[in-house]
Amino acid sequence: MKKVLSISLGSSKRDHRVETEILGEKFIIERRGTDGDKEKALQLFTELDGQYDAFGLGGIDLYIYSGGRRYTFRDAKKLIKNVKKTPIVDGSGLKNTLERRVINYLHQEMGLNFKEKKVLMVSAVDRFGMAEAFVDLGSQIIIGDLIFGLGIPVPIHSIDTLDKVARLVAPIITKLPFEWLYPIGSKQDREAPGSKKFARYYYQADIIAGDYHFIKKYMPATLEDKIIITNTVTTENILDLKQRGVKMIITTTPELNGRSFGTNVMEGVLVALAGRRPEELSSRDYLELLNRMNFIPRVIRFDRKAVS
Repeated sequence: MKKVLSISLGSSKRDHRVETEILGEKFIIERRGTDGDKEKALQLFTELDGQYDAFGLGGIDLYIYSGGRRYTFRDAKKLIKNVKKTPIVDGSGLKNTLERRVINYLHQEMGLNFKEKKVLMVSAVDRFGMAEAFVDLGSQIIIGDLIFGLGIPVPIHSIDTLDKVARLVAPIITKLPFEWLYPIGSKQDREAPGSKKFARYYYQADIIAGDYHFIKKYMPATLEDKIIITNTVTTENILDLKQRGVKMIITTTPELNGRSFGTNVMEGVLVALAGRRPEELSSRDYLELLNRMNFIPRVIRFDRKAVS
């Protein structure tokens, strides 16, 4: 039996464990939150090294990408400094392949028309493959990296501009404490009663895409008829979005026992299936495994009476 464990700086209230079978292999897949405690995460990675087929690094990015460049978060590197045996992934490899594939799947197989649709990407350096896929399909993107990461009300409207900004900003922000940029621990559990700050960017968009905690950060009280494309949501998140009027939620990872896991977990599954180190796997290797698994996104449609 293969075992994949995601150790996350996120809330332990979002923990989940499933036993399942993938491509004939039995798996135990688990997510374990440390409530923002970096020392605890470091300790778990150190103590459990060698006991799992793959680790996922959750609640924090190891890498962000822009313009073919990769930037490494110092805080994330510290957490995994003692891991020597178990392969470790943060989901970035899968984001660049799976999430690009998901947008094309939604267009080709589900008939979603992205041409000239306004898409709010709450963070594109975190999901560069998804952002490029929207652009390739003719979407008008509103890139919110400065807004949602730094609280600066300056939207970016092109990948080229994002790259120029990233060259200046990424070397600096990757050295900052990660919690300055992204909610960790109990901050992930806070309800979003309805914010007016930056609400105009939500209202302008037909589609809101990216990390759910960034989406939630300044979420207004109503999101009538919006489509949300994100990574992982709980039952409570789904009900909350329904109440705000969202018409569709799409998670880029599939449902396993009632929950969609994060991309770091699912990348860990692919690494465990391949039996190779992440650095030995190419985008083509990931795509071949995804095709064999018939990996399709989870789609939740709302009407006024029920969730289907």
